[in-house]
Amino acid sequence: MHLCTFKPLPPEDAQAERLLLASIAWPETPLLPSPLSLEQTTDPAHSTFTIIPGKGGGQWHVGDQLEIVINMYDFQGRPKKTGGDVLLARLHNLTLGAGVAGQVVDHLNGSYSAVFALLWEGSTQVEVTLVHPSEAVTVLRRLTSEQPDRIYFQSLFRSGSVSQTTNCNVCLRPTQQPVCNYTDLRTGEPWFCYKPKNLSCDTRINHSRGEFKQDLKANEEKLFQSGVNMKVSIKASGPANVTVLPEKTGQPEVKNRTVTSGLSGYYYHGVWQALGGTPVRQFNTSSAISQCLKGKMVHLYGDSTIRQWFEHLSATLPDLKEFDLHSLKQVGPFMALDYTNNIMVTYRCHGPPIRFGNTPTSELRYIANELDGLIGGTNTVVVIGIWSHFSTFPIEVYIWRLQSIRRAVVRLLDRAPGTLVAIRTANLKALTLYEALTNSDWYSLQRDKVLRAVFKGLNVHLVDAWEMSLAHHLPHNLHPQPPIVKNMIDVLLSYTCPQKGG
Repeated sequence: MHLCTFKPLPPEDAQAERLLLASIAWPETPLLPSPLSLEQTTDPAHSTFTIIPGKGGGQWHVGDQLEIVINMYDFQGRPKKTGGDVLLARLHNLTLGAGVAGQVVDHLNGSYSAVFALLWEGSTQVEVTLVHPSEAVTVLRRLTSEQPDRIYFQSLFRSGSVSQTTNCNVCLRPTQQPVCNYTDLRTGEPWFCYKPKNLSCDTRINHSRGEFKQDLKANEEKLFQSGVNMKVSIKASGPANVTVLPEKTGQPEVKNRTVTSGLSGYYYHGVWQALGGTPVRQFNTSSAISQCLKGKMVHLYGDSTIRQWFEHLSATLPDLKEFDLHSLKQVGPFMALDYTNNIMVTYRCHGPPIRFGNTPTSELRYIANELDGLIGGTNTVVVIGIWSHFSTFPIEVYIWRLQSIRRAVVRLLDRAPGTLVAIRTANLKALTLYEALTNSDWYSLQRDKVLRAVFKGLNVHLVDAWEMSLAHHLPHNLHPQPPIVKNMIDVLLSYTCPQKGG
């Protein structure tokens, strides 16, 4: 890390960080010539995938595994010799409303394989998408290393009639200007602003997102072209679909087989089915949701993808009335109450870095500190979703944030073991050049892996937004469309109110 240097971590945290960094290591990606030419970079139009014939004479049954080989080529039609491309794979049947994520393996030589669980009968279509060529990953890596401040933040300082705005960030470039240190005393989370000339550091009034500074080398923007080499489908060299026959008799239940290992679930008839763990129930009426949440406090903490859940619950439950806290629509905090069923739902955004509009400094709260303020218990549901606003920073910044939240979750579950804690993972999104440079799916994938690893082994429940957005037929969106959100809420409610005897 060139720009961000922080105090050394305690030995156990440093060791945990080393293991996390090793677990998300991405293959080496090519050094780029300057100026860049696309000729030798990955071209999805020349690349193909091939379905490997099934073991049973080309027949597939429910419970079998389908495997494909993906071969990548450059714009001149020559095979790629190295790995590092960012690929997504899924199986789907639109008529059945069925979909499942595939697991992609990089063989580091320009070829990849993807493996799918066959979970429904009938026709099933393979879909492979190039998110980014490996050359684009080279750029994304460099930006994070050299320009973690490419999105910067600002604070307004005011005292009487004197006011001034200065730039703020997790790490500031050294200048002659003095700095205000707003590092959180309890969590140790770093935050700094340049000190205004004639005002003290205590006069900071708000926090807001500043501008984005795009600083690419010649032609590098060509690596991020929708329809050319970013989020583009790869064609099959033969058939792209197979017909799946009914399960063979005498086999163990599909959900218990290795074919589904590592998968959270799949869609069937548009409904998310869990593979292992708590079965997902359908909460199709407002009364079913109210019955489940009766007497409960639901606390939602995180970014706008968690705020979406607050909005969904408020819109779905007619008796859940939002209490006007006179807060800004984007920022919150929000509170909604259902007096009849004694339900309270709250939302609060996470602390900086957060790319929201004007946030009063009094509302800049770290999730760990908020959790420490909860009594907890069987009537308390806590949901945490924090990922999108960390994508421009070195991954270490995100690891430290999650470790401080993890410690607070451990403390909460120690004093109130009955508390339900759910974690919402990252999800896929639509990409433009700006989105790719600040919030690429490649950044999200790294953070998603870290999030799962940090909370592994704790009594917390995952809502797998990554798989739920990948397996669904609807287009990727930072804020997933209502059918996907409805399925996510059903997963949360199923953890809150599991099936009797289930």
